[in-house]
Order: sequence, then structure tokens, then C-alpha cells
Amino acid sequence: MLRRYELTDEEWLRIEPLLPPENTGKQGRPRKDNRIIMNGIVWLARSGAPWRDLPERYGSWKTVYSRFRKWIDDGILDNIFRILSLEAELEELSIDASIIQAHQHSAGAKKGDLQMKSGIAVEEPAPKSMRQ
Repeated sequence: MLRRYELTDEEWLRIEPLLPPENTGKQGRPRKDNRIIMNGIVWLARSGAPWRDLPERYGSWKTVYSRFRKWIDDGILDNIFRILSLEAELEELSIDASIIQAHQHSAGAKKGDLQMKSGIAVEEPAPKSMRQ
């Protein structure tokens, strides 16, 4: 069952070959499935939740975090994003060009330095005592 924020089978098939093999030949506890770990990483990225709020179905948040850091350090996630961005369809690209005009003082301008005339900021002349 596909849950919210999880990779589809098609998405998984595209990135599975880019991840390191799960069987490392080492003794000890078996590694968590790469797909479960990747779904945990995607869930966190899409939900914006902190690591400790990761649902238990993805395993321990510490395990997911350590694999995430390893994949970042090894350049694996960079490689995945680079390859997937090359395959992206530009018809689905969305760019937001909204602009919000802020008040002059919101950028740290000193009070009285600028005056608004017809919606355009113009410099206020210096006081007569400071003119040369």
C-alpha cells in the first residue's frame, strides 16, 4: 500500500540502481531495506517534520538519519538528484514570480533617509546645516 509521501514503484525503479547494495557481506544485524530508508528521507523532506517525528514504519530515526548522512557524504544523494533533474520534464516545471514590496524600513534603512514619491523611493535632501 502506497502511503502519503512515499515513492511509487516507478520512482523506486529509477533510483534503486543508484543506491549502494544492501548486502555488504558483514556479520551482525541485517541492514534496513534501502527503500524503507529512502521513503523515510522523502517523508521528512516533504512533511518538514523534525527527525525525531519520523513514523515508526521507517525504523529508528537515528538509523534513517545515519544512512542519510552517509549518502550525503558519499555523494549518492547528489548523484540521484542530478540524474533525476536531467530526466525532469520541463512541461511540469513551475516558477513563481510573485513579488512582495516591503516598506523601506524593513530593510534596515534609517528613518528619514528616503521618501516615497509616486511609489518610487527618492533620497531626501540633507538638512541645510549639513549642505556644502
